[in-house]
Amino acid sequence: MTSIASVNQASDNAEKIVIDDKVKAEGNESLTVVMSLSVKWNGALFPIDIYEGMTVSEFKEEIQTQTKVRPEKQKLINLKAKGKPASESMLMTGLGLKNGAKIMMVGSIDEDLVAATTVPDELPEVVNDLDIAEDKLLSVHQRQDYIEKIEKRVREYELKVLNPMRPGKKLLVLDIDYTLFDHRSVGQNGLELMRPYLHEFLLSAYQDYDIAIWSATSMKWIQEKMKLLGVSTNPNYKIVFYVDSLAMIRIEAPDYGVVEVKPLAVIWGKHRHYHAGNTVMLDDLRRNFLMNPQNGLKIRPFRRAHENRGTDRELLKLAGYLQDIAQLDDLSALRHSRWESYRPGGY
Repeated sequence: MTSIASVNQASDNAEKIVIDDKVKAEGNESLTVVMSLSVKWNGALFPIDIYEGMTVSEFKEEIQTQTKVRPEKQKLINLKAKGKPASESMLMTGLGLKNGAKIMMVGSIDEDLVAATTVPDELPEVVNDLDIAEDKLLSVHQRQDYIEKIEKRVREYELKVLNPMRPGKKLLVLDIDYTLFDHRSVGQNGLELMRPYLHEFLLSAYQDYDIAIWSATSMKWIQEKMKLLGVSTNPNYKIVFYVDSLAMIRIEAPDYGVVEVKPLAVIWGKHRHYHAGNTVMLDDLRRNFLMNPQNGLKIRPFRRAHENRGTDRELLKLAGYLQDIAQLDDLSALRHSRWESYRPGGY
């Protein structure tokens, strides 16, 4: 088994990849947040970060990620250039918008998505993930209507394999924002916003796990962030596939309203050698694993990178935990909420 010490030695090459000038040049500008806007649609506000170089077309793709309204069905009332509707190729930063501005949208969801995305009128407003209690996590994942939504994702969602799946390896599914990367702070490059020990953690996990990335954003931004952080170009470990927001489903959580979640059964249905007994998901939002509560581990969110990067040791400690449990044949009986108390042989 690879120790953390040997991982630190082996990560020298990884560090060189991260600080490579080419990587910074390719990823830095495209993900520099310059302002945030809100899109008002259907009585709700959807916050969207605007990056340097973002076009109107890419802005519409982000709207689709959050609302499921396709770009061709979006009518953005006050997104204009010189009094005329902004064209697809125009830069968002060139439209004279102020930080915090609201964009009004008219548009409808495709009919085949209505059943999966319509919020019943009588449901309470969604509250923040502060925090869905463990007993609530166990109450929704067996509902037949949600299982049918998952089956639809298994049939229709395209999961593109980036690197070979390795026989006998378990599966580690990782969130990005606030898990690996502080996406709200502003930095000169990805190194300033990357969670400490990211590459050491991924290299350690790679010894026992195939690694997947699942983010509640569009595929474009997953690819950009992985490039920015030097993950997609690192020669010492490989990511098996990316999963974006289109694989998520919307459910009603008791006492919490309607939330979007990441059902691991979408992955399990497509690649059946992965299953509840050999999969772990790390996410800073517990609600994301409502459909697979036994497989979710809530990581402390990494925020205010400039203040906390000198003291954050979360990934370093989690690397040890994942090494320890990788020796087990079945992970489904573990209580990941107590991961810090785990020792080989039990809690």
